[in-house]
Amino acid sequence: MMVASPTRLSPAPALRLALLAPDIAGNVGTLMRLSACLGVPLDLIEPLGFPFSDKKLARAGLDYAEAALVTRHADWSAFLDALPGRLVAIETGAPVRLDAARFLPGDTLLLGAETTGLPDWALARADDAVRLPMLPDRRSLNVALAAAMALGEALRQTESWPA
Repeated sequence: MMVASPTRLSPAPALRLALLAPDIAGNVGTLMRLSACLGVPLDLIEPLGFPFSDKKLARAGLDYAEAALVTRHADWSAFLDALPGRLVAIETGAPVRLDAARFLPGDTLLLGAETTGLPDWALARADDAVRLPMLPDRRSLNVALAAAMALGEALRQTESWPA
């Protein structure tokens, strides 16, 4: 896996994914695989709730992890310093439904830790906040699944699916 320096992000891709303080290695590995397969950079904002060398991370990422462009940021401030475009929070309590959201090239889709979601201060910084519609008595989706669903819609809208 290629880990980029936070100050030298790749040229502005159509979209980016970002995880704030993720705490389950397997989900990060799954998102690394998604990143590699779709050519969408993945930003990991520390602290991570597991060692970056965790076996579960490698197992979920399979051999695709080596092709993922992953940037690790020391903290929220470092991430914001490197943010290339709009920040779109994906959160269960957000006001805008995914099917009503409007994504733009250069957007970074931000998701929170699996156990806590995004903190209020991160939501306050977002340029937009989007939720995935669910049945009213359901708490949340798996973060990797939610990221894939939101990214799929964003790729569709920005006509950025790989060839």
